[in-house]
Amino acid sequence: RRDRVAESLARAPEGTRFLVYQFNIKENIGPPTVHRARLAFQEADSLGADFMLIHMNTYGGLVESADSLRTRIMQSRIPVIVFIDNNAASAGALISIAADHIYMRPGGNIGAATVVDATGEVVPDKFQSYMRATMRSTAEAKGRNPDIAQAMVDPSVEIEGIIEEGKVLTFTASEAVRWGFAEGMAENIEQVLAMAGIDDYVIVEQRLSALNRLIAFLVSPVVSGILIMLILGGVYFEFQTPGIGFPILVAISAALLYFAPLYLEG
Repeated sequence: RRDRVAESLARAPEGTRFLVYQFNIKENIGPPTVHRARLAFQEADSLGADFMLIHMNTYGGLVESADSLRTRIMQSRIPVIVFIDNNAASAGALISIAADHIYMRPGGNIGAATVVDATGEVVPDKFQSYMRATMRSTAEAKGRNPDIAQAMVDPSVEIEGIIEEGKVLTFTASEAVRWGFAEGMAENIEQVLAMAGIDDYVIVEQRLSALNRLIAFLVSPVVSGILIMLILGGVYFEFQTPGIGFPILVAISAALLYFAPLYLEG
C-alpha cells in the first residue's frame, strides 16, 4: 500500500512546519457539502497545504454527492486524512475509505453503506451493485480490504471472524483498527496529527464567505425543491390571469435563485 502521508513527511526538509487545511463534514452529505468541498480543495491548493484534514461526523446522505467527494479526494494531490468524530455511516463511509489515513474517536462507527431511498427502504440491486463496486474499487485503490468494504453494502458477504451472512457490516473504532481499516484511535485533532507523524504544524480551517454560505443554502435539496415549486406554480397561475402579474414575478425570482448558484458552480 502506498502511504502518501508518510511519503510527504519523508520528502520534507528537517524543521519543516506543515500546513494542515481543515474541512468539516458535520451534516447530511448533499450538494452543499460538495460545494464546500470544492472550495476547500481549491483553497488548500492555493495555500500550498501539505495535508488535508476532514473532520467528519455524518449519518450519510446522497450517493451522487458522496461519489463526487470520493472522486475529489482520490484525485487530490494533497494527502487526505479523515478524523471520524463518532459517525461515518453510509455515504460517510465511502468518503472516509477514499482518504489516505483514517482515524476514529473511541466509540465511533463506520459502515452501513447499503443504498436506500428517501423512506429508508432498500433500493433494487441495480443500485446496490454500483455501490458495491464503488466501495470495492475505492478500498483497493487505498490498500484496504475490498471484501470488508463490500460487506458494508452487501449482506450476502460473509467474512470469517468479521461478519456473518445476512448482516450489513459496521465497524466500531477498535474493530476498524484491528482489521486494518483505520490507522488508529484518537480523542481529538491534535492526537490525530501526532499519530500521523505530523508534529510541527499550523491548521487553517475553512471559513466560508457570505456569498458561498448563500450558495450552499440555495443548492440544498429542500430549498431547490421549494424554488422549483415556486417556478412551476408562478407560471401556472400566470396563465390563469390576464396580463403580467405577481405570479410571474415570483416565478422569475425563484428561477434566478435556482439557476444562479448552479451557474456559479459551473
